[in-house]
Amino acid sequence: MDNKVAETIAALSDGRSGAGATRFPMSLDTRIFLGINDFARATPWLHPVVSAYAGVAAGVFAGLALTGVFAARHRGGIGTMAAALWVPVAMVLAVRVNQPLAAFLGKTRPYVSHAGILVLGNHAGPTFPSHRAAAAGAIVAGLLLVHRYLALAAAAAALALAFADVYTAAHYPQDELAGLILGAAVCLIGFDLTRHPLCWSLRLLGRTRFRRLITDTPGPDPASTGRPDGHEPRVFR
Repeated sequence: MDNKVAETIAALSDGRSGAGATRFPMSLDTRIFLGINDFARATPWLHPVVSAYAGVAAGVFAGLALTGVFAARHRGGIGTMAAALWVPVAMVLAVRVNQPLAAFLGKTRPYVSHAGILVLGNHAGPTFPSHRAAAAGAIVAGLLLVHRYLALAAAAAALALAFADVYTAAHYPQDELAGLILGAAVCLIGFDLTRHPLCWSLRLLGRTRFRRLITDTPGPDPASTGRPDGHEPRVFR
């Protein structure tokens, strides 16, 4: 009798009964998580691939952000370059905003709440929203202002990261969704507030010898004050 009670308690802690049926209603988030965890258990050949991507994802997003700066430099638009330079700042800001929020909400990791699940990656700290998803969401939103194809690539990388975090049992799906939304909101709102001073600073920089750092389009002599016809030269297209 004691063993049966213990088995029932253990099953309920996993969100399922001993027979695999739901004893108490589970949230959609939990159902999706457990379904992905079952998929992870059935695909051991995929473990090293997903774990490897989860480990290098930060480098992937850093590369996309850097590519955005080069793309903006080639295009020569001042607003585009301002957005490209804002992307890494927004990424850091999104994580800094997310950290105290996640600490305040204090949601535990899936492997703490569910006994018997497959765990491929242990991460300390609160889980909701996801810090990495917040950073990814900021990069996707920022690159959307720079180059649509880079934004699509970043979106695919962000979805892959979200799946990897759930697959390894580091996060619930809603942790990833909330992080992506938060990161995108921080990026877009922040850029709207800082766009004018950023563009003003780039205009000043475009009139100096450092112009080539922000655009590869031909420009005026930094020492000149204007064209012979009296019109101020355009710094960017």
